[in-house]
Amino acid sequence: MKILIIRFSSIGDIVLTTPVVRCLKQQKKTTIHYLIKKNYTEVLQNNVYIDKLLAFDKKEQKETIKKLQKENYDLIIDLQNNLSSFFIKRKLYKKTLTVNKKNIKKWLLVNTGKDLLKREHIVERYFQTIKKINVKNDQKGLDFFINPKVEQSTTISKSKILETPFIAWAIGATYSKKKISIPQIIEVLNRYDKPVVLLGGKKEQKEAEQIILYSKNNKIINFCGKLTLQESAFLVNKSELILTNDTGLMHIASAFKKQIISFWGCTKPSLGMAPYKASEHSVQLVSYPNSPPCSKLGNRCRKHKQACILEINPEEIYKALIKEN
Repeated sequence: MKILIIRFSSIGDIVLTTPVVRCLKQQKKTTIHYLIKKNYTEVLQNNVYIDKLLAFDKKEQKETIKKLQKENYDLIIDLQNNLSSFFIKRKLYKKTLTVNKKNIKKWLLVNTGKDLLKREHIVERYFQTIKKINVKNDQKGLDFFINPKVEQSTTISKSKILETPFIAWAIGATYSKKKISIPQIIEVLNRYDKPVVLLGGKKEQKEAEQIILYSKNNKIINFCGKLTLQESAFLVNKSELILTNDTGLMHIASAFKKQIISFWGCTKPSLGMAPYKASEHSVQLVSYPNSPPCSKLGNRCRKHKQACILEINPEEIYKALIKEN
């Protein structure tokens, strides 16, 4: 059997599909191709269960479809379920299984507080998608494979961070309302004197510089915008634990079974995107835990002009950090 899996983005969402990829490969002995956006190929480029990784660019959609038509797939598994994936499926004329995103139930949870999702994780929804072909969840969690060459990274080796135990703090997120603030982080690190690496993209570089400038901890290293995703994942794997917003590195940390202290404000674990099968010692710090999520994506806050995640007390973060470290 030859299968095409479609999931275009983003980092965390793609990582959350990896149990499906593994179980398909191991239980069906199938050939697996995976269609993904070009700028996210690094997430899966070393995945041992994928036979071919196909880069998708909307500008080259016609060319991509022509290539896919030549592959003659037996089955398409659509874990994206949007207009682009619909168009591709329509052009391939093959048997298709499509994930139910349960958007109506998400809308009800966000807008009325009525929880029909019952904390069902997105990974379980993915497995419901392939139930018809008798593939079952092996309960082994997520996968993330690191290229062995990453260990030779000069940026990491020059920092000498691997010479001593350290924690990682992923300070980025897709939306600002999913991020705890610089003052919150500084307040925690003012009381924490062990090595810390700050992880994030280029847009977090200045934030990281401010954290270092105003924190009393002189063992902080700013890696924001300086590493590839593979290099960031390597440091997450080497860390003692990670503090993180609801973002891609959180799910990569889950793949490594790391201890995770995750922060939740405008998004909530009830939406089904909590760390999946991470260390049992992981902690979820949630502002307004008895309230529904402010928005599905975390781009809006119903309680504050800024974000309700700012209500998480730094003292609570510090206590969780000391307890788990």
